[in-house]
Amino acid sequence: MNVLIVLTSHDQLGNTGKKTGFWLEEFAAPYFALRDAGAQITLASPKGGQPPLDPKSSDPSAQTDATRRFDADPAARAELSNTKRLADVDANDFDAVFYPGGHGPLWDLAEDPQSIALIEKTLAAGKPVAAVCHAPGVLRHVKGADGRSIVAGKNVTGFANSEEDAVQLTDVVPFLVEDMLKANGGNYSKAADWAPHVAIDGLLITGQNPASSEPVAEALLALLGKK
Repeated sequence: MNVLIVLTSHDQLGNTGKKTGFWLEEFAAPYFALRDAGAQITLASPKGGQPPLDPKSSDPSAQTDATRRFDADPAARAELSNTKRLADVDANDFDAVFYPGGHGPLWDLAEDPQSIALIEKTLAAGKPVAAVCHAPGVLRHVKGADGRSIVAGKNVTGFANSEEDAVQLTDVVPFLVEDMLKANGGNYSKAADWAPHVAIDGLLITGQNPASSEPVAEALLALLGKK
């Protein structure tokens, strides 16, 4: 079981002068859930190398068992510091693709032709794609064989407008995940803010927020027949 995890390379939070990137919990929890189930994991990002970590995801209040385990695992940290360039990976080599969130993907991966092609090729080959929190934003321009948005008519979720309001970034992000999914024809659903919620529709698995990261990984493992 080979799983590709695709992380952002974008580190600027709009024009605020603040940093962003990927959210540690949304990487660490799926990483260990997949690894513990026997998956061989490959990490990639548009630029390769060390992807930027959203500094807020290192706050004590954002720590979980998975983030603490990651911080204590030198091999995992070394692997993260040396991601492959997205241009150098082949969708044919993997059984599934996972996208962690953080605000970064809204700027780069959502618009990245290689990421879009990777998702289209993976789904067309009958293999699952999972994305959590802001990462469902990477589906913005992905199309199915019929030329329609890949989320059209599908049950999906992602970071809610109310959650974006709560972190006061509604006017900073390039687009709102909930609005984009709805505009592309997705059947968007959500739980209470910050509560875990996963939507599964065929090969597409999406999670609402950081609390949904491990449940999304468990759903992916179930699709892969490992749970």
